[in-house]
Amino acid sequence: MEAATKQSVTNLLLTVKSASGKTYSQLAAETGLTNVYVAQLLRRQAQLKPDTVPKLREALPALTDELIAAMMSPPWRSYDPNLIQEPTIYRLNEAVMHFGESIKEIINEDFGDGIMSAIDFYCSVDKVKGVDGNNRVVVTLDGKYLPHSEQRTENMVSRLNLKGSTSE
Repeated sequence: MEAATKQSVTNLLLTVKSASGKTYSQLAAETGLTNVYVAQLLRRQAQLKPDTVPKLREALPALTDELIAAMMSPPWRSYDPNLIQEPTIYRLNEAVMHFGESIKEIINEDFGDGIMSAIDFYCSVDKVKGVDGNNRVVVTLDGKYLPHSEQRTENMVSRLNLKGSTSE
């Protein structure tokens, strides 16, 4: 999808959301999705699955068939590099960069040599009161653990399939 087309669809989707008067958290409660995933759907960063269509239509009745069809197509997952200049996004990036090495070490201690998936992944944003009574932001990153594998040639299917064939 061209960037201009993605942006125009995203603008229409965000207009529908705005006109509904509902927050991402309200839409999440109505659809059974996380609030961040609802935002990803409306920003064309995630694909709308068929089972979710009826719930989303009920939550946002102004969604047209064309918008639903666009949301069901595989998205072009991308971002504007200038987005880092937005203060909230900058601070999120700063937090990951600041705490990243420690988080990585703890993942390795608790799970072994591997990573957290960003594909089999859930994310939510919640508001809580701190012990001091101030509002606090809770960002939950919930990703499947993926161990790194030892790259043994006997397990490399492409190499196994090449045995016996001739190269030109």
